[in-house]
Amino acid sequence: MHSLFRRARPRRRALVLTLVASLGAAGALWYALPSGRAQPGPVVIRVDQAGYLADASKEAFVMGGEDRLAGARFEVLDDAGHSVLSGPTGPSTGAWNDSYDSVRTLDLSALTRPGTYRVQLSGTATATSPRFEVAPAGELMKGLAEDNVRFFQAQRDGADIVPGVLDRKPSHLADRAATVYAAPHYNKDGTELKEPLRKAGGPVDVSGGWFDAGDFLKFTHTAAYSTAQLLLAQRSLPASPGLAAEARHGVSWLDKMWDGRTGTLYAQVGIGAGNKDVQSDHDVWRLPQADDVMNAGAGAPGHALKYRPVFRANEPGAPISPNLAGRVAAVFALAAQTDAKSDPQGARQWLEKAAAVYKQADTHPSGDLVTVFPGNFYPEDSWQDDMEFGATELALAAKELGDGRGTKWQGEAGDWARRYIASDARGTLGVADVSALAHADLIRLGPSGAAVGDLRRQLADGERRAAKDPFQAGAVYTDFDAVPHTFGLVATARLYAKATGDHRYDAFAEQQRGWALGANAWGTSFMIGAGEVYPHCPGHQVANLAGSLTGEGKILRGAVVNGPNGARNVTEHNSFDGMRTCEAGAADWKRFDGKGARYLDHVGAWQTVEPADDFTSTALLAFALTAG
Repeated sequence: MHSLFRRARPRRRALVLTLVASLGAAGALWYALPSGRAQPGPVVIRVDQAGYLADASKEAFVMGGEDRLAGARFEVLDDAGHSVLSGPTGPSTGAWNDSYDSVRTLDLSALTRPGTYRVQLSGTATATSPRFEVAPAGELMKGLAEDNVRFFQAQRDGADIVPGVLDRKPSHLADRAATVYAAPHYNKDGTELKEPLRKAGGPVDVSGGWFDAGDFLKFTHTAAYSTAQLLLAQRSLPASPGLAAEARHGVSWLDKMWDGRTGTLYAQVGIGAGNKDVQSDHDVWRLPQADDVMNAGAGAPGHALKYRPVFRANEPGAPISPNLAGRVAAVFALAAQTDAKSDPQGARQWLEKAAAVYKQADTHPSGDLVTVFPGNFYPEDSWQDDMEFGATELALAAKELGDGRGTKWQGEAGDWARRYIASDARGTLGVADVSALAHADLIRLGPSGAAVGDLRRQLADGERRAAKDPFQAGAVYTDFDAVPHTFGLVATARLYAKATGDHRYDAFAEQQRGWALGANAWGTSFMIGAGEVYPHCPGHQVANLAGSLTGEGKILRGAVVNGPNGARNVTEHNSFDGMRTCEAGAADWKRFDGKGARYLDHVGAWQTVEPADDFTSTALLAFALTAG
C-alpha cells in the first residue's frame, strides 16, 4: 500500500475526449471516453495497446455475450485496411461479470510483419480494437523505457530538476540543512501523530532525490528499490537516453541518506500523517515549490512542510533494520559494478560504503521492520531477501574489482537465499520483496539450484493464478499493487531466462505485459502515454496542477499506476482545496468492473491511479530486460 494519496514507435496519439461539462473559472473538466470509440453492442476487443513483439506469441481477448461470440470471427487489418490474418475466436476462458458472460481469446501469433494493425470482429458480433504495433523487441521496448525515465525526471526534488513538459521548478531547498527528529509515534492505524516531534540532531543535507509517488515525501525504502532497478535496467540498455543519469541521481541521494561517519541511515524526509498542530504532506494539495515560500515559522501548523523533518532508521552506530541495510548495500554495490571499468577508485569507494551498511544490518530483528513512518504506508515482512541482494551485489562488485572478500559474500548470499526460501514471507517481485533480483544475480556468481527453484516457484504461482482468470492475469487485482506485481512477473520471467537459458516462461511474460498495457477487462493501459487509452487523471499533484486534464500534451508520460483494486478498497476518494476536478470514463469503467475488482480514472482515486516510483521502476526493468 502506498501513501494516503494512494500509491517514437510506442507512442500513440492520445485518446480524443468528448467534453461532457465544464466547471468554469476553476478550469476543471469532467470528461468521458468518447462515444465515437464505442462499438455497436456490448462486445469489445482488448489488445496490448503498446504493441506486440514480432517474434513472440501474441494474444488478444474479446468479451461479450456467449450467444454473440459463439459464431464470431476475427480479422487483422493493416494500416491500409488490408486483411492480413483471420480466424475464429478461441475457446471461452470464462465469464467476467453479469454483463459479459464470456471472454474468448484471439491468437495473433502468426502476425510477425512489423507494422500497425487493428482487429475487427464479424459474423455474430462486430467490434474494432484500438490500433497496436508489431515490432522487434528492441524497437518497441526502448521507447517505453525512455518514457519511464521521463517519469523519474518529473519526480526530481531539490535544485537539480528537469523542467520537462510539466515545467518543474526547484523545490524543498530547505532540505539542504534539515533537522533530524526522533521516530514519530502514531495511533494504531497510522493516521494521527500522538505526540510532538522531538529534535534529535542535524542539520543534514538530504536535498534532491525523487518524490515517492503523487505526493512529496522521500523514502530510503522505495528509493533504494527503484534505484537498484534502474541500475539493473542500465545493464540491458546502457545507451538509453537519460537512464544512466537518473540512476546516478538516485544513488547520489541515497549516499546523502547514509552517514558513514556516525553509522546512521536516514529513512525519510517529510511527514505523511500529522495532527491538528502538525500539518503533514498529505494535508495540502499544491505544487512542491509552494512549500519553499510558505510563511511557517516555529510552531506554525505548516512548519513541517517548509522545514521538513528527517527521521532515522537507526540510532547512530546501532544495528540497521536488515531490509533497509540489505537493499541500500545492494545499490552502493551496483554503483561499484557500474563504475568498475570507468572509475575503479570511485568504484572501490562505493564498495566500501556498501560493505559498511551491510555489516551494520540487524540480522536478528525483533518487532516491525523499519520501512517508513508510519510503517503501514509500506508494510514489509521479509528481510532475508534484502540481505541476499546486498551480499550478492557485494560479491559481484568484489569480483569486478579483484577484492578478496567476494568469496565470503558469495557464501553469505547463498545462506540468505536458503533462509528466505525457508521463511513464511516468500512473495514475488515488488517493493516489499526483492528476492527475484537477488536470485538472478546469485546465479550469475555460480550454480544455485535453490535460487533457480525459487524463481520457478514465483513464476509458477503466477501461472496458476493466470490459468483461473478470464484475462489470464497472474497478479491478484483485488488488492493493492496489481499492476506493479504484474510487471514484476514479466521482469522475473526475463531474469530467469537470462540467468538459466530456459525460456519456458517467455509466453507467460508476453501475456502479463499485455494485460498491464491494455489486454484486460477495462481495455486501458495502466502506463500513462502508452496506447490509445490510458489514465488521464492520475492522483499526482504536479500532473493535476501543472499538466493537462485531457490526456494530451502536458501529461506525466511513462508513469505507471496501481490499476484495478479490490472494490472494498475503492470506497472513498481524496478531495482537497485546490485540486482540479478530473474524471475520465466513469460509466465505462463501472461497466467493466468484475471479479470483485474496480477501476477508476479519477484524480481522487489514489487506490487505482496514483503513480509511484516503485511501480514505474519495475515496469522499466521489465521493458529493459525484454529489449536487451
